[in-house]
Amino acid sequence: MTRRRSLAGGAAAAVVVLAAAAAAAAFLSLLDGAAALHLCTDRLFNDTQGRHSDGLPHLNQAEEATWMGLLPRRAGPRDELDWLALYRSITRGGGDVGGEPAGFLSPASLHDVRVDPYGANMYWQGQQTNLEYLLYLDPDRLTWTFRQQAKLPTVGEPYGGWEAPDGQLRGHFTGHYLSAAAHMWTSTHNDALREKMTKVVDILYSCQKKMNTGYLSAYPESMFDAYDELAEAWSPYYTIHKIMQGLLDQYTLAGNPKGLEIVVWMTDYFSTRVKKLIQEYSIQRHWEAINEETGGFNDVMYQLYAITKNQKHLTMAHLFDKPCFLGPLGLHDDDISGLHVNTHVPVIVGAQKRYEVVGDQLYKEIATFFFDVVNSSHTFATGGTSTMEHWHDPKRLVDEIKISSNEETCATYNLLKVSRNLFRWTKEGKYADHYERLLINGIMGNQRGKEPGVMIYFLPMGPGRSKSISGMPTSGLPPKNPGGWGNANATFWCCYGTGIESFSKLGDSIYFLEEGEIPGLYIIQYIPSTFDWKAAGLTVKQQAKPLSSTDSHFEVSIFISSKGDARPANVNVRIPSWTSVDGAIATLNGQKLNLTSAGDFLSVTKLWGDDTLSLKFPITLRTEPIKDDRPEYSSIQAVLFGPHLLAGLTHGNQTVKTSNDSNSGLTPGVWEVNATHAAAAVAGWVTPVSQSLNSQLVTLTQRDGDAQAAAAFVLSVSIADGALTMQESPVAGSDACVHATFRAYHSPSGASAIDAATGRLQGRDVALEPFDRPGMAVTDALSVGRPEPATRFNAVAGLDGLPGTVSLELSTRPGCFVAAPTTAYLAGAKAQVSCRKPTAAAAGEDDDDTAFRRAASFTQAAPLRLYHPLSFSATGTDRNFLLEPLHSLQDEFYTVYFNVLTK
Repeated sequence: MTRRRSLAGGAAAAVVVLAAAAAAAAFLSLLDGAAALHLCTDRLFNDTQGRHSDGLPHLNQAEEATWMGLLPRRAGPRDELDWLALYRSITRGGGDVGGEPAGFLSPASLHDVRVDPYGANMYWQGQQTNLEYLLYLDPDRLTWTFRQQAKLPTVGEPYGGWEAPDGQLRGHFTGHYLSAAAHMWTSTHNDALREKMTKVVDILYSCQKKMNTGYLSAYPESMFDAYDELAEAWSPYYTIHKIMQGLLDQYTLAGNPKGLEIVVWMTDYFSTRVKKLIQEYSIQRHWEAINEETGGFNDVMYQLYAITKNQKHLTMAHLFDKPCFLGPLGLHDDDISGLHVNTHVPVIVGAQKRYEVVGDQLYKEIATFFFDVVNSSHTFATGGTSTMEHWHDPKRLVDEIKISSNEETCATYNLLKVSRNLFRWTKEGKYADHYERLLINGIMGNQRGKEPGVMIYFLPMGPGRSKSISGMPTSGLPPKNPGGWGNANATFWCCYGTGIESFSKLGDSIYFLEEGEIPGLYIIQYIPSTFDWKAAGLTVKQQAKPLSSTDSHFEVSIFISSKGDARPANVNVRIPSWTSVDGAIATLNGQKLNLTSAGDFLSVTKLWGDDTLSLKFPITLRTEPIKDDRPEYSSIQAVLFGPHLLAGLTHGNQTVKTSNDSNSGLTPGVWEVNATHAAAAVAGWVTPVSQSLNSQLVTLTQRDGDAQAAAAFVLSVSIADGALTMQESPVAGSDACVHATFRAYHSPSGASAIDAATGRLQGRDVALEPFDRPGMAVTDALSVGRPEPATRFNAVAGLDGLPGTVSLELSTRPGCFVAAPTTAYLAGAKAQVSCRKPTAAAAGEDDDDTAFRRAASFTQAAPLRLYHPLSFSATGTDRNFLLEPLHSLQDEFYTVYFNVLTK
């Protein structure tokens, strides 16, 4: 959402020329190509983001010059404007094109869907964390700048970040809040949330009434004056879209009539402004003006028209379609390189709404072609897209993972809308598969655990990256690229707005309805939930068995019960593309059903009563190559387990001194795996890590002094050189927790060295294995060594004689122990092997021996980190990797793509 540069676009109906591609080509041949081109980049900044290696823009000559001559230069007399006439002049043939198409699937109302806590699943937890944040946010602070703009008394203090009183996007998050709250209230019917969101609407209503022009914003009209003059103004229509969409959602989802009233009056104001711009200059000037980020303004106008049937609202929607972008897509020009992603994906969503509202088949084709272009050439293994918020050269993603500003989550939010709509239109499984992959890997990990209001902007895809430092260092462009985790009170990035929306509507794409004499239901996402299917008189409840890395099948149970007035109904259940029907089992009340193929649907029509549909889909590990068609990068692969993208916890052989550092290149040790003996099968170099091993995990602590107030330290593995060090006690979820956790087991048996009855670390021949380096244990030099054999320790009662402490004596060197430094107890100080002097040991009370005994005694603590249920071990060339789902990580450094060496 950084400010970007756009040049003049074309006419709102690229379609004028698109209907006759041959004629367009003939017309293009008459043009001076260089002089005729107008490019869809950002008019505000002349930078080189997204340009090709030759330094030149790379777009074909399918531009608005081919149809601009067909458009009126002025809209008519200055004192009037016929919106229907203008509409007809910018559309093919004028008037509606075929009317509203029929046969779309309808999403189940969120009023009827409840995400369930079954298995403490990530969907329910994500919803609850988001609900807590929405309830925390203060309506008075959210509307502070609106009241200030309307010259009404302000209450309390304004929020900071992008909502600060001097921010050019102030007010955008309030719009997102209204959308998120409307979806969340519909999903939960939380009374406290309804009270808060209603108060926000009431305040905005009073602000609009006070200004008495229809204008409503948190900043002055001068922002739009600058926009109309093609001067610097950071995306004012983007912000207005968010406010309008939030208010319209309050009307359509929460039933608040004020929401619609405010939006209609706002549209009157902005349509007057657009009319004035066209009349004073030309329609081409309007196309120039909208060549910056306008969000989904066209989309919200189509939604408004569907409610009001007001011709002005439909024409305003067309006027905010972006022809220099949609036109080439209509001609099947697939070069989107250089374009700002989240400027253009919402335009596609609006184009999809245009197809639904008007019935223009071309816009269905545009959306379908766009999805294919992005998904084939520009997406990461998450299913998401963008680097530094732009599309770059197709199938060159290795260059992009060297940059940490990957996958802006706003773009993920909008791309989900695209695939969702395409599924509703076509019922094709590939769109539901993409939605599943992108939701799991691109959305569900964007909260920092259970911390309300802590979310990310970028999701890095490169080796040695971390969500905690994503997007760093800053770009220098205003506003500087946000990085790391945000703050509940002082961030409010665009991705915060889409973030609270995403976690508010997790139930909106599970169930889809098909009208007909026999009602139909499509279940496309496996999310524990309950659906009240009113049209069929049924209750549908699904539960997914919690998945572990040792499972061979993903198991789902769908319970369908009658409410007493059931009638025959058709139920369709998605067979995911990541599975295989070979070995899959589907039963209805214990009776086996025939399955078709992966990527298709299992369809059952019957009079449902108390029925149980059970599904067992084979789930396996697989690799997927990065979208880069250069032969030298054919070995770069991502690892997935079903729909879950796995990331390896890594640092490798790079210059790293703290968790604040990140690898800027492709250092071999960070991402190379050894598959030379795997016979090309991923199971040859990736193996499951059982959850039972959590009982073998331990963290060892010490205090710098005797008092409880003394600083706490933990025994850790240095991320710089693998040595054992003493580090300050880390906060939960941090990368440091990984390096302060060890697996303690008896070597070579592998049995736990932690007594099940007492919970104590004890016994002979104990090996210590760093949490993130499976199979690689501590060596005599107190650093991480190669796989077994490793140094063995005798775990004995602490030499300091205090309860709950343990000392680690080298099995091969009696009297020699792992010890912290006895002087200069500083974070990062290396642990060492120290041996007791025989005389000191005999004396027992010697001062030197007292210090030694304290240094060699550790307090056994609960492990700071546990293995995720989906944990795997991968064999590396320089080190081994612990693989966990990307969505489960917080501050840990990780690698998504691996260089798989087979020879």
